[in-house]
Amino acid sequence: MKDVIVSDDIKYIGVDDKDIDLFENQFAVKNGILYNSYIIIDEKIAIMDTIDKRKTEEWISNLDKALNGKVPDYLVISHLEPDHAYNIGTIIEKYPNIKLVGNNKTFAFLPQFFDIENLEDRKVEVKDGDTLCLGKHKLHFVMAPMIHWPEVMMEYEESEKILFSADAFGKFGTLDTEEDWDCEARRYYFNIVGKYGIQVQSLLNKISQLDIQTICPLHGPILKENLSYYIGKYDIWSKYEVESDGIYIACASIHGNTFKVCEKLKEILEEKGAKNVVLADLSKQDFSESVEDAFRYGKVIFASATYNMEAFLPMRNLLMNLKEKNYQNRKVGIIENGTWAPGSGKCMKDVLSTLKNIEIVEPTVTIKSTLKNEDLIKLNELADAILM
Repeated sequence: MKDVIVSDDIKYIGVDDKDIDLFENQFAVKNGILYNSYIIIDEKIAIMDTIDKRKTEEWISNLDKALNGKVPDYLVISHLEPDHAYNIGTIIEKYPNIKLVGNNKTFAFLPQFFDIENLEDRKVEVKDGDTLCLGKHKLHFVMAPMIHWPEVMMEYEESEKILFSADAFGKFGTLDTEEDWDCEARRYYFNIVGKYGIQVQSLLNKISQLDIQTICPLHGPILKENLSYYIGKYDIWSKYEVESDGIYIACASIHGNTFKVCEKLKEILEEKGAKNVVLADLSKQDFSESVEDAFRYGKVIFASATYNMEAFLPMRNLLMNLKEKNYQNRKVGIIENGTWAPGSGKCMKDVLSTLKNIEIVEPTVTIKSTLKNEDLIKLNELADAILM
């Protein structure tokens, strides 16, 4: 793994995980994941979070190299999820006198994960606005509850103007992954943090008062340039605003007939001048990418075969995920298919109608098994309605 430079006094000790296939045992990560951890070397030394058990040995090696024989004074615990906090026990065993820095929620949850002797003597409890002086470096603590656990906090180091942002501004992928930041950061955000837009807006308001020159997240690359771009993306995402022009067609097809209908709709939309029409087979697209695309675009067509008088399972899965993530502020259309009793349209409407500011355009297009010439009239009407 290539060297990562934060600054002369702040060392990067994170580790790539290229062996993992599912992050949180649910999200496909074809390019792995990066567990970030940092250490501030000063009169007092602070480790900024640990990492997942999967890469303990490599992390300890990086830590030992950075310390070069020194003994750390503090372990700052930004987030207790095991991919960041598993090695708290390892550190306590290695450095018996180390102090643990966290907030009241941190220390309420900590005993659920670790049996720590003399925890009361070891803990340094902080709240929003508190500071911890390490020498020439001073940490300001910024509470960030529900981004995306209740105990999450961030740290702003005032002398070097660095925000240690916990899971915020993170993304999937390892350090050496060459890819656009937006796509995997968006997928990470909406699937993991997306439900908590109000809390993210509150956080953005807090950090807008800070002079931030570097963002050090717990996943993904360190951000040092054009920070307004990344913060702007979080502003759009957390307001549930439309990010990209285009139309996303989410199709749940059993035998391929519903997908053929969607291919025809895509053709009609493009003939009418629509740009960037994205068609996805929900049975083949990773569900987290489907969630990402449904949030990315302002116009979405939900198309599903009927299965056991319900929407086909991949569509139900998408809709339940969107509902859980506070999906809102979108214009949508519906296509249903069925042989003897098409019912998927009602099922999709039943979910979508419970969501905030979802405009369901008419007509709902009903297909009987396969696309017929007479169905083209309704498809054209649907295309016109979604384009208005």
